[in-house]
Amino acid sequence: MFLAAVIQTSSTTDVERNLAEIEALVARAAGYGAKFVGTPENANFLGPAEEKVGRAEALDGPTCSRLAELARRHTVYLLLGSFNERGATPGRCRNTSVLFGPDGSRLATYRKIHLFDVDHSDAVRAMESRTIEPGDEEVVAETALGRFGLSVCYDLRFGDQYRRLVRRGAEMLCVPAAFTMRTGRDHWSELLRARAIECQAYVLAPAQFGRHGDSELRESYGRAMIVDPWGVVLATAADGPSGLALAEIDLARVAEIRRAIPVGAYDPA
Repeated sequence: MFLAAVIQTSSTTDVERNLAEIEALVARAAGYGAKFVGTPENANFLGPAEEKVGRAEALDGPTCSRLAELARRHTVYLLLGSFNERGATPGRCRNTSVLFGPDGSRLATYRKIHLFDVDHSDAVRAMESRTIEPGDEEVVAETALGRFGLSVCYDLRFGDQYRRLVRRGAEMLCVPAAFTMRTGRDHWSELLRARAIECQAYVLAPAQFGRHGDSELRESYGRAMIVDPWGVVLATAADGPSGLALAEIDLARVAEIRRAIPVGAYDPA
């Protein structure tokens, strides 16, 4: 059993300000005794897509180096929910999630597969594929705490991806996000609970909140959340630009539920 924390923040185009906020929240979570801390999607930068591409970094660049040192300083497993990793083609970057170990080592790297290309309304309109390269590899990280299945935001709507992560051994599912206010209000907690119930896994969902310093940017819903494998919401961050949700993770609960209701027996081999 261990304590997990998911962070809620409101990132902007000010990378230094964003990372300083994350450092303070990680320190707070570690002070409570958290052994795992997750940060949201676009943790280091949230702003215009072209600027995001122009400021993209390598995996060994300043953002990852700083988060690796933060994990080492507090001896925690630290999820960089996502950052703008330099891409392979001009004009595009990757939306990349990285899990660091308590010694600062990079344990796993996942690049967002499902890109947010939607045209719902003026409040929910995006074409992420114009500036983001999609990933093509599903990732499960095995750690001393247990096995984490990695994903990012819009992936949440694609349940088959999570079932495949479970077939590969995932006991906890990470869903760092910047869900829009419009979709989050109706779908965020419902989708997180659905993934937890159908996968019989804990769901750890750090989140962005608010308008991110620019009234023209979409508004993020927030409500960073931890859900247990029965679908019970164990903790939710209060509305606001800086907060935490903390809960105890007991992987015996995963095994108990999977044994009692063996839905995995119907998964293809």
